Amino acid sequence: MKKVIFSFVIGLGMLTQANAFEGDAQAGKAKAAVCAACHGANGISAVDMYPNLAGQHADYIAKQLKAFKSGERKDPVMAPMAMGLSDQDMADLGAYFQDINKGESAASTGGDTSATVAAPAAAPTIVADALAGKALYQNGDKARGITACVDCHGKDGESLVHINPNLAKQHPEYIEKQLKDFKNATRANASMNQVSANLSEADIANLGAYFKDTSAVGEVKNTFAAVTVVKSFAGNVEAGKAKAATCAACHGADGNAAVPMYPSLAGQSETYLIKQLHDFKTAIASNNADGRPDPVMAAMAAPLSEEDIKDLSAYFASQTLKPAASESSEYGHKLYFSGDEKRGVTACIACHSLDGQGMDKAGFPAIAGQNATYVKSQLEKFRESTRANDSNGMMRNIAVRLTDDDISALSQYISAMK
Repeated sequence: MKKVIFSFVIGLGMLTQANAFEGDAQAGKAKAAVCAACHGANGISAVDMYPNLAGQHADYIAKQLKAFKSGERKDPVMAPMAMGLSDQDMADLGAYFQDINKGESAASTGGDTSATVAAPAAAPTIVADALAGKALYQNGDKARGITACVDCHGKDGESLVHINPNLAKQHPEYIEKQLKDFKNATRANASMNQVSANLSEADIANLGAYFKDTSAVGEVKNTFAAVTVVKSFAGNVEAGKAKAATCAACHGADGNAAVPMYPSLAGQSETYLIKQLHDFKTAIASNNADGRPDPVMAAMAAPLSEEDIKDLSAYFASQTLKPAASESSEYGHKLYFSGDEKRGVTACIACHSLDGQGMDKAGFPAIAGQNATYVKSQLEKFRESTRANDSNGMMRNIAVRLTDDDISALSQYISAMK
């Protein structure tokens, strides 16, 4: 059964365009003097509540500074610090900290260890288990809807996607605080709020312990691999099957489209399907001013009730996708996993996951095995803004930077994903 995917991305605003300013590490070094009080002279903080910045991705640092400045990410200390920074300042600071080699501790890098903070109130002690954290990091927990952290943060916490933060050797206290803030929704990020809601206090402590020392020894087996997840739906699958007869001409009786210009719906996120049907209805009601304009689908969706929409979505989500035979693309693979930092093209993996199964509750669709012709047409529509029902313009911000060759390669690679 298709697994539910949540991207474990600490502090990442999904599909945000990469930093458009070229950072100057030397200029950043001069500007970083004020940062040393909390983050250490060499980017290794002596105080556990403050994050290490040495070796962190420049794009991630710049994005967080922008979030502090705009108020998107709230912090009484960082907000005033970021307020006076220009975009160039942020790029320079990111470049400087990215270029610093990571150290093992404040002592090993000559960091100032004299800083002190008030001791937190006493709390029940949880004995952290780094090996349990390693198991969760590498394998996730399918039964609880927790994807493996490795999908976005890379082997041993070294992320290959530059808008996803490195987590290796980060202070466990800082990691734990961020996870708790996501869990309590005091730090906002759609994907992280979802996944953190499923983490227990012990999970959080274990992950913190593993991130502190990603060399945790021992063979870790995937103890969750044999778990069978019984997926529940908002709609009635059997009722949806009866209502889906009219959909078969384009999408196939079981949701596997035989005509490449139409999308296969089998195994797609129920959340995503519900939204698309609502958007088709909105388009016809608003004379294409809002929603998702499509002359065929708008007419099909117009008479559907809320119950119909849920039932149809449940039926197609319950089906199994049968990917068509397709040759892959090496260049498409590179774009999918790494994007193109220089052009501000974010890696697709950030929202659509390692295996192309998307993020169900966050509303990001599964795309693996989708018809290449359909994928190509949608990327072109996002690029031209003739499709504009993406949240906060995320897909349009990416697609506008794609060339025809990029789109062809990505479509081919995505279609070949199994």
